[in-house]
Amino acid sequence: MELQKFTYDNKLSKLFLYATVTWGAIGLLVGLTAAFELIFPSWNAGLPWLTFSRIRPLHTNAAIFAFVGNAIFLAVYYSTPRLLKTPMYSKLLGNIHFWGWQLIIVAAAITLPLGFTQSKEYAELEWPIDIAVALVWVVFGINLIGTLIKRRIKHIYVAIWFYIATWVTVAVLYITNNMALPVSAMKSYSVYAGVQDALVQWWYGHNAVAFFLTTPFLGLMYYFIPKASNRPVYSYKLSIIHFWALIFLYIWAGPHHLLYSALPDWAQALGVVFSIMLLAPSWGGMINGLLTLRGAWDKVREDPILKMFVVGVTAYGMSTFEGPMLSLKTVNALSHFTDWTIAHVHIGTLGWNGMLTFGMIYWLMPRLFNTKLYSVKMANIHFWLATTGMLFFSIPLYFAGFTQSLMWKEFTDAGALAYPNFLDTVTQILPMYAMRAFGGSLYYIGFILFIVNVWKTAAAGKFVRYEEDSAPSLEKAPSHGHENWHRRLEGMPVKFTVAALIVILIGGMVEIIPMILVKSNVPTISAVQPYTPLELEGRDIYVREGCYLCHSQQIRPFRSEVERYGEYSKAGESVYDHPFQFGSKRTGPDLAREGVKTLPNYKPNSWHYNHMLDPQSLNPESVMPPYPWIIHNDLDVSTLASKIKTMQTLGVPYPEGYADGQAMKDLEKQASEIAQNLKDAGIDVSSKKEIIALIAYMQRLGTDIYKDGNPEQYSSK
Repeated sequence: MELQKFTYDNKLSKLFLYATVTWGAIGLLVGLTAAFELIFPSWNAGLPWLTFSRIRPLHTNAAIFAFVGNAIFLAVYYSTPRLLKTPMYSKLLGNIHFWGWQLIIVAAAITLPLGFTQSKEYAELEWPIDIAVALVWVVFGINLIGTLIKRRIKHIYVAIWFYIATWVTVAVLYITNNMALPVSAMKSYSVYAGVQDALVQWWYGHNAVAFFLTTPFLGLMYYFIPKASNRPVYSYKLSIIHFWALIFLYIWAGPHHLLYSALPDWAQALGVVFSIMLLAPSWGGMINGLLTLRGAWDKVREDPILKMFVVGVTAYGMSTFEGPMLSLKTVNALSHFTDWTIAHVHIGTLGWNGMLTFGMIYWLMPRLFNTKLYSVKMANIHFWLATTGMLFFSIPLYFAGFTQSLMWKEFTDAGALAYPNFLDTVTQILPMYAMRAFGGSLYYIGFILFIVNVWKTAAAGKFVRYEEDSAPSLEKAPSHGHENWHRRLEGMPVKFTVAALIVILIGGMVEIIPMILVKSNVPTISAVQPYTPLELEGRDIYVREGCYLCHSQQIRPFRSEVERYGEYSKAGESVYDHPFQFGSKRTGPDLAREGVKTLPNYKPNSWHYNHMLDPQSLNPESVMPPYPWIIHNDLDVSTLASKIKTMQTLGVPYPEGYADGQAMKDLEKQASEIAQNLKDAGIDVSSKKEIIALIAYMQRLGTDIYKDGNPEQYSSK
């Protein structure tokens, strides 16, 4: 049989490898800084861009899209040509993909600390960067599908299935969730509002974990574990079940992030049911990965690469067991809004994503540079530091989560909250935060050893840019005799891609379309009105500063929460919130009823002023950083008219022509009233400062449904 000769170009693999290491070092350092700022809030040194609430989304984006993202592309650009026996479709598209992705990361690294954010988890980037992400993702997809079409292997290997599902689903998720109307060059409002926005966001957020942090790494697992262990994949049939069941079930699970919220019960129930079912395919994948190492366990004891793979796959199994458990309503009632979720997420990120990335790069370095790994001993030390660091990071946070939840819910024998002061729960878990920072430091020290090992290995060898290979043409590829339906589908990659698209669309359509189109899913409340212009500006400052990262605005229907915060949150209250502000973590108390004067926790304007200026002057044990720039900054109202008009386009019922003059007059009037109130309390501040707008927003929260001190029920408009 005549063989065709061709060449693999390793240049992009090398570039993505270097980018993975570089951004990993930066992203982890930012995360470590954020961990220490929760213990020492003054570490921000009064600098806006260094404040926890600004760098926390920088850390998550850097960890997910920069470190893990580049690792994904490294795996794809190295394994895909070798699995398909053909070079990548286009070097030009590959270069556009690499440099475009790095520019997007740089843009994120600049804009997020500056406060340009949509405030949606893992989707904070503003609209111009979102467009760039979509374009670069299309370039990546064209290159991947083009390579599949020109392959010399008839049947596509299991790793490729997961790469295809990743590309298709991330495109659908990202575009759908980031639909927004621009207000200015770096400001936009989500087209969805309130509980509808929350559903779309967590449909995206959960599946960003599923199809960016999971499926491509399963592809990585299916390629690199057999290569490193020199063993075949344990079960081809299990791979088929694992793949199709996983991508079908995962897409339904997003609502489990909104249990006991204002989301309709039917959507919550779907999230729970499909989350529980996810356990089966997830553990099927873990078993397939671990049993691939059957017969190689002696090698595992000595080889740091295989040890990292084993810990990584085990961490995947533990995370995907815990995820369905956390989606049970009884468990979620305890875990939600606590550090338990943070621990759960980092077992997946530090264990599953981190360990597989380290193992892949340690395996690749000698092959890309035609030399031996600089130090196996150093890699072993890195393994133990990473494993120990992950445990020291996560285990204390589990205890912190249990502590938070139990303290929040505890009542005295007399029927009163045992810990009515939220700060009591914060001070109780500070030792756990210190342990988390210690574990993160261990993990980062291991990463430094990893960098040294990679650098020394590259310096000792010579980069192998081109590798020769040969294979028969696709028409002459060897036949496997009788083929079942799946083998035939593997021979039709375009149809395979379409099939994957259909499978992942089903869950999203069933959940989202009724939520958007069926009006009864969001019962209206006649008392709920749009934000005033000053409150709208204050809300944008709240979003800019990342207040939602530590404060929720969603009171669940539990006795403990209603006693502490006030009436539980209704779907109709947030119909003008573009985007929603339910939050996902309570490092501070819930703010959904912050402005209700008849509640025990109500605070006057002067308190909010002093709290932003110096939180520790009011609560010495507070872990909130100061925000002095909000006190000193003039309020920028240059885009107010555009904001009002954009909101009107989105259906917010401001009066016709309101943006053209009356909005500014109303803003100035309300600002003057707040400034006068502060002056009466002994605080002399201009009505043109940002703090005035923020106070206006805070004092509006939760007030619409309260009438004469009592919450108003649903009523038609």
